[in-house]
Order: sequence, then C-alpha cells, then structure tokens
Amino acid sequence: MTLLGDRESRLLVDGKLVTGSGGTFATVNPATEETLGVAADATAEDMGAAIEAARRAFDDTGWSTDVELRVRCIRQLQQAMRDHVEELRDLTIAEVGAPRMLTAAAQLEGPVEDLSFCADTAQGYEWTSDLGVASPMGIKTHRTIAREAIGVVGAITPWNFPHQINLAKVGPALAAGNTLVLKPAPDTPWAAAVLGELITEHTDFPPGVVNIITSSDHAVGALLSKDPRVDMVSFTGSTNTGRAVMSDGAATLKKVFLELGGKSAFLVLDDADLAGACSMAAFTASMHAGQGCAITTRLVVPRARYDEAVEAAAATMGGLKPGDPNKPGTICGPVISARQRDRIQGYLDSAIAEGGRFACGGGSPADRDTGFFIEPTVIAGLGNSAKVAREEIFGPVLTVIAHDGDDDAVRIANDSPYGLSGTVFSADEDRAAGIGARLRVGTVNINGGVWYSADMPFGGYKQSGIGREMGLAGFEEYLEIKAIAKAAK
Repeated sequence: MTLLGDRESRLLVDGKLVTGSGGTFATVNPATEETLGVAADATAEDMGAAIEAARRAFDDTGWSTDVELRVRCIRQLQQAMRDHVEELRDLTIAEVGAPRMLTAAAQLEGPVEDLSFCADTAQGYEWTSDLGVASPMGIKTHRTIAREAIGVVGAITPWNFPHQINLAKVGPALAAGNTLVLKPAPDTPWAAAVLGELITEHTDFPPGVVNIITSSDHAVGALLSKDPRVDMVSFTGSTNTGRAVMSDGAATLKKVFLELGGKSAFLVLDDADLAGACSMAAFTASMHAGQGCAITTRLVVPRARYDEAVEAAAATMGGLKPGDPNKPGTICGPVISARQRDRIQGYLDSAIAEGGRFACGGGSPADRDTGFFIEPTVIAGLGNSAKVAREEIFGPVLTVIAHDGDDDAVRIANDSPYGLSGTVFSADEDRAAGIGARLRVGTVNINGGVWYSADMPFGGYKQSGIGREMGLAGFEEYLEIKAIAKAAK
C-alpha cells in the first residue's frame, strides 16, 4: 500500500474500492501548496449506493448481534493502522499540516490506541439488564431492558483532527452494532479513504458494514441527514453547519449527534503564577495553528496585572513561529487552506477596527512565500463583546480580556453562545475547582489537568453541541433502549 506519492484514493462501497462517479479532486499540502494527489469525487448516486449497502448490511446480516465479530474486526483495523503507522504519519503531516509531534498524540497514535476502548467496551458490555418480576397494574411481569444498535449511522467529519474524529465515530458506532457511512471533509479525504484500503486488505468487516465516501461537494454529505434509510447522523464541525444537519434530520426525526464550535476561556485567578499560566495559554492557542474546537482562545486575567499578562502571553506566542510541520520542534504549522487563512486575517483586521492591538503577530509571516501560514497572535485592548471574543476563529489567535475578581471571571467565561471547554489556574486547588464547577462547559482543566482520554466523554453545553463523544457515554450514543415485558407465571 502506497500512502504518498502519485496517489489516487478510492471510495469504499459495499466492500469494494471503487472510483467516484464525479471523477477525482485534488488534495493539497497546506505547508507547500503542492498537490499531493487526488481522491475519488463521489456524487449523490455514489452516496445512495453507500447508504443502501449499509442499510442492507444492517437489516439482512447478523452484524448487529455478533459481538465477537465486531470486536475482532475493530482490533484488526487497529492492528493494521499500527502496522502502517509511519506511512499514516507521513500522510497526516502532508495532508493535514499537522505538526509531527502531534502525530504521537491526538493526531494519529492516540486515536488508534483508543480503538481498544471501543472493542473492550463492546466485549464486556451489559447488553441486557434483568429488572426481575414485578406486578405493574396488578399483572405479574418479568421485565428486561435490552440495548441495541440504532441502525445505519451517517458520520460527517471535519479536517482539523481527521483520524481522531473519524475513529471517535467509526469505533463506537461499529462496536455498538451499527453499520456506517463516513463522509470526511474535502480538505482531508485521504485520511479517511486510507481506512477503506486497510479494511479491505486486513480485516473481516462484511461488505456494506463500513462505507467511505469522499467528495468535493458538501451537498453529498448533507444527503446523510436527509435520507430516511439513515437512522442517525453523527456530525462534528461548525455550529452553523450543525444547525443545517439538525434541520435536515428533523424531516425523518432521526437521532442527531452534534459536536460543534467553541470559544473557550482560560481563567487566571489573582493568586496564580501569572507568567506560567499565560505562557501555557499561549502555547495551547498556537498548537496546530489553533485549529481545535476546544482550544482556549480567551485569556481572562486580573485587571491589575493585565499588561503583565499580555507581555507574558506575547513572549511565548511570539517565539512560536509558524514552521514546517515535518520538523520535530514545530508547534504551529499551517492552517488548512488559503480560504481559512484569509478568514482568520479577516478576524485580525476586525480586532484593529474595533480598537484592539497586536502584542505579537497579526498576519501572514513575511518570510514565507508559500503555504497557508498565520503568525501566532495575541490581541489586547478589547473586551468580551469584541468579534474576536465572540466568534470561533480557528486560528492561532489569543484574545486577552481583563476580569475584576472571581465572579466577574466566571461571568465572562459563561458570556458566550458556546460551552465546550474551560481552564482555571489558581494556587488554591479548591478555589480553582470551585470556579470550574461554575463554568457552563463540557470539559474543565484545573491547573493543567488533561481531560482528553478514550474513557472520558467529550462534548459541550449550549451551541457547542448535543450529546457526548468518547467514553461510555459516547458508546451509548449509538444505542437504542428497548423495554421488554414478559408475562410471568
């Protein structure tokens, strides 16, 4: 299997690798702007065939009830990815622009190892629960609760952490007994299409259980939300697109899981190590060019030490120059496309227009003629009502906002349409934990704790989404509950 070079990836439909009815489209290296190769460009016809294959595999085979087969297939896929991890690493750096250091964590190796959690959970899961005999309404009844697969799952994924998000849907959905159609973002088709190659060459997945559709047309992915043969849509992406997915799914009242945007706050309390906390916030906001929905992009600091906080953040962020993602020391690589680079620049321009200033960064690096790079940028002088404090930028941009004490810090953090993540730093761990408990978010980092793990649920409040991914809660998103009442003697 050749993962890089003059390469053309294909669709996986009903157990076969096939070309797309729409021809092909290019995938581009965001660090060099060079075309890496092409991917199969699916049409509505191809998506229809994939949905039909998934429907047939769920309805007409024993996949949904054969736990042993499901566990074996997931472990086979995991082993195939381990065996090809270096090729996958090169592919990920080239197509995603992911810094090499991150491929040892959430960009590749972490998600591959997380498949063990899916297989282990399915293997040991209590698929039925016996509630015993009771006499509701005077009728002696033996009650059982069964947990069953939902059916056909449509998974729609973004480009920023493709392996992590693809596998966080594929793993639990399949382990729970569903069949699946995966539609990745047009910017990173290979990261998904390679799963089709590994599945056909190295696993026992029956035909139709997994289908992978790459397409340059976002409307092809939208068909998953609209098609009555699809029982559930699992979507990760922007909040605006999430609204459209939810609206489309309403016509058939299918289950919709949404993992959406964020504008998370990093709260520094007045007793914290200010320089250390601000440095960590700056480092986090620069990682993978800020292309993470849960990255904390609002640094909320004591007003009395505002200038000191800005200086500390800028000292770190200004030193994290955007660079070649292939180099081991690179933290901030390119953003995914010219379109995304220009979008970020629009936000930076708005900060100046609203009266803000750049403590470092502010645009594309002057020393790079190619690649979609943005300098890590610290914005100062604005409040929480500024555009750059309200909207998700998805770039290496940190806005520093002043607070007037703990209650005000909590108010600022919660004054957002989003509620995905938050961080609190204080010398007093109990104080920090108390503040964290007041944040209306799905994940909280106290003094540098790490919430990302296969067994921890991930998701948000408010417009950051509906449901949870990963952990037992993420596995159970893909299950229905059936109550069975049998007359007892």
